[in-house]
This record gives sequence, C-alpha cells and structure tokens, in this order.
Amino acid sequence: MSQSVSLPAAGLAVRPTRPWPQLRLAPLRRFATPLLLVGLWQAGSMLGVIPARTLAAPSTIAVSAWGLMASGALGHHLAVSLGRVSIGLGLGVLTGTVLGLIAGLSRLGEDIVDAPLQMIRTLPFLGLVPLFILWFGIGEVPKIALVALGTSFPIYLNLFAGIRGIDGKLVEAARVFGLDRRGLTWHVILPGALPAGLVGLRTSLSVAWLSLVIAEQINADAGIGYLINDARDFLRTDIIVVGLVIYALLGLAADALVRALERRALAWRPALLAGAR
Repeated sequence: MSQSVSLPAAGLAVRPTRPWPQLRLAPLRRFATPLLLVGLWQAGSMLGVIPARTLAAPSTIAVSAWGLMASGALGHHLAVSLGRVSIGLGLGVLTGTVLGLIAGLSRLGEDIVDAPLQMIRTLPFLGLVPLFILWFGIGEVPKIALVALGTSFPIYLNLFAGIRGIDGKLVEAARVFGLDRRGLTWHVILPGALPAGLVGLRTSLSVAWLSLVIAEQINADAGIGYLINDARDFLRTDIIVVGLVIYALLGLAADALVRALERRALAWRPALLAGAR
C-alpha cells in the first residue's frame, strides 16, 4: 500500500521555529545566584541577623561608594593604585619574558636562570617586605618592586613551558625548509609559545592585584589598599567592601583585555579547530 505524504501548499512559506524562551534567558542565569545572594544579604542586614559591624548591608555599601566617587577620593586612590600596578606589571612582564626566553631557548640559560628563580619563587611576599624596606626605603620603589617580582614568575613559567613544549616535528620541518636558528625562533618557536605566554599574562594580572594589596601596606598614604587599611582602623566594613569590589572589577577588566588580545593575536586557532572538524 502506498502512503500519501502531505506537503505544504505551494507559495506558503514555512515559518522557522522560534527559540525557546529559556534559551533566550540562558545568559541571565549567570546573574541569578549572585543577585539572590545579595538579596539574602540585604534581608539579613535589615533583620539584624548580620550586624553592621560584621558586614555592612549592600545598600550601605552602595551609598558609601557613591559618596567616595562624589568626593573624588575614590578616583584619586584608584589612579594611584593603577599607576603602581601598571609600572610594576610592565617591569614584571618584561623581566619574566626575557628570563623565559633565556632559559627556554638555551640549555645553558636554563642552568643559569632556572634554579635561582625557582628558589625565589617559593619565598612568601610578607617575608620580603622588611628586606625591600631596608633596600628601597618606604617610598614608591618597594611597592612597585613587589608587584614586579610577583608578576614575573607566571610569565617566566608559562613561557618556558610553551617554548619547551613545541612539537619537535615542526622544528624538523622548519630546518628542512632551510630556516636558521634565528628564523626558527622567530617563525616557529615564539608563535608556538605565544598561547602559553598569554596564559601567563592573565595569571600575572591577577597576581599583580594581590601583590598590590600587600605593597600598599608599606607606609602608603594613597591607593585602594590604603583606603581599605584606613577603613579597617575605623571599623568601616562598607568602605572595605567597596575597595574589594574595586579590586574585583579591575581584575575582571584586565582579564577581558587579555582575552581580547588573545582573540586578535591567536585568530588562526578557531580556523584550525573548525578545519579539524
């Protein structure tokens, strides 16, 4: 028996199915839990479950943040912290990159550089603060030096691992095509190690803010860390939370900047992945 198949009438367009509402709301789900926690936090503060001395209410924190912005104090402290972290991060990235290239591209360089860096890397920041004060005084130099020291290690480790992780077949193919050591380094090794180096840069950005918190405890008279320490002395938990939120937002912004740099510098990777499918 032949079965008849019903076809749409000629000239009638088939409407595309609309996406389900839950798919449209999927990006908003990420904010549901944080908003719920903030709401519970506010409710607990209003009911007296969370004392203001222990943790200020979100509404109080928002009012304090607005007051600091309106008075210009927040902008001043933020500019000081950004200046310190920018200089320290620049020095740390430069140092880590140079040392990573020396150790990664040469066995002799690895023997000279790697062991001392691994020893210094294990030292705690707080243990170095007294020495930095004795060496550099209590001005801006020890603060920048701490940030530079902390940010140099992630760059060094990731770049070193990226260089040593280059596929040997690529190196052999490059030599077959007649590339010398300089061309091999420039056209094969460094592009292959770039993804690992960018991962190190992202890690260094997060370490930079952690180092800055410690650095701004060294006789600082300005900066977000100073703002937090001063608020601690007066039990102003609202201002402390404002400072922590500023640190978090700066970290997110810096990470987004590096992600944008990755998409631009590594534009070839999605094409390769798509071709592999």
